[in-house]
Amino acid sequence: MKSIGELLAAKDRGPVITTPPDTTVFEAVTCMVKNNIGAILICDGEEIRGIMTERDYLRFVTDQGRTARNTPVSDLMTAKIVFVTPEAQLSDVGALMTECRIRHVPVMDQGKLVGIVSIGDVVKQISRDRKARIRHLEEYISDTYPR
Repeated sequence: MKSIGELLAAKDRGPVITTPPDTTVFEAVTCMVKNNIGAILICDGEEIRGIMTERDYLRFVTDQGRTARNTPVSDLMTAKIVFVTPEAQLSDVGALMTECRIRHVPVMDQGKLVGIVSIGDVVKQISRDRKARIRHLEEYISDTYPR
């Protein structure tokens, strides 16, 4: 597997979890916990306005001292979002996420949201691919490779 599109196809996933900008931080965090996700996209209709992550929430609680029940998620979301396409290569996306210091990246195909991947998804798949390659090379070297 080399592309993000292949990763999304293999990933057991439902629809991407999103929330509108006027959702409270408390409601968004509750949704993240319920769905066992580390980030939620903030969307106004079909348009992505931002992303809120677990880290954003922790900074909000420790730095601002505001209440999560009354604050809209738009007040603490990250509005500058990095996107990738399904054609993007796993290694390139991993490098991009490391360079930009982000853990989640939405996947857009012709302007439409088709998924979201985490750095964990990318690293796990790269590791699986490398293990499979090593196994195939070992089989080839030991002459047990299927012909």
